Amino acid sequence: MSFERFVVAASDFSDLTGFPVGLELAEALTAAAHELHGTTTPDATLTTAVRLAVHLLPGAEHAGVFEIERGDTLRTVAWSDDVVRDAGHPDPPYWERLWTSPVVRMADSGGPDGDRPGLRSVLSMRLRADKRRMTVLTAYAREPHAFDERTARLGRLFTTHVSLALNSATVREQLTEAMHTRDLIGQATGILMERLDIDAAAAFESLVRASQRENVKLRDLARRIVGSSEN
Repeated sequence: MSFERFVVAASDFSDLTGFPVGLELAEALTAAAHELHGTTTPDATLTTAVRLAVHLLPGAEHAGVFEIERGDTLRTVAWSDDVVRDAGHPDPPYWERLWTSPVVRMADSGGPDGDRPGLRSVLSMRLRADKRRMTVLTAYAREPHAFDERTARLGRLFTTHVSLALNSATVREQLTEAMHTRDLIGQATGILMERLDIDAAAAFESLVRASQRENVKLRDLARRIVGSSEN
C-alpha cells in the first residue's frame, strides 16, 4: 500500500474555525492521531475516524466510511449516525473521480427532499485503494457550499493519520490471526498424532491432504478438529 505525499503549510489553516476552545490545530490533530493509533482493529479505527471527522473538519455535521469496488458497488462500513447509514449516496460518477483524485467535493448535492435529505455538501477523501477497491471517508453538511479548499486540505492531512492508523490496525489483526491459525494447526496436528499414532510430519501432511480433499481452508479444518476434541 502506498500513501500520497503532500505538503501543508500552517498558513493554510490560520483562519479555520470549529475546533475545541483553546486547542490549536496541531494539538487537535495530535490528539486525533493518538486516539486513532490507540485503536486495535480496523473497524474500531474507522468508527473513531468518522467521529473525529465531525469534530475536526469545519462545517462537518455527519461522516461515513465507504468501501467502493469497481463497477460502482458501494458498502457503508462506518457512520457517525443513522442519517448517514440510511441516506442515499451521490451518483456513481462522483465516486469514480476518487480513483484518480484523493479528495472530491460536491458543493450542493441537490434539494433537501432529494436522495440525501439534509445532506447538501459532500466532501470525500480517499483512505486507501488498490486496482479494484477503495476505502473513502466522506463528510456531510446540511448547508450547501459548506466545505472550502482549506477544509479539503485539512481533510487530506487528517485522512493521512487515519490511513496510517488503519494500516497499522490491519497488520496487527493479520498478525493476531496468523498466530491464532498457527496455534490451531499445532493443536490439530497434536490431536491427529495421538488419534492416528503418527509423528508430527505425517499428522501435518494428513491435515493438508484433508484440507485439499474437502476444499476447506487449513485453519477452518484445524478449528473443526480442535472443536470436536473438546466436545
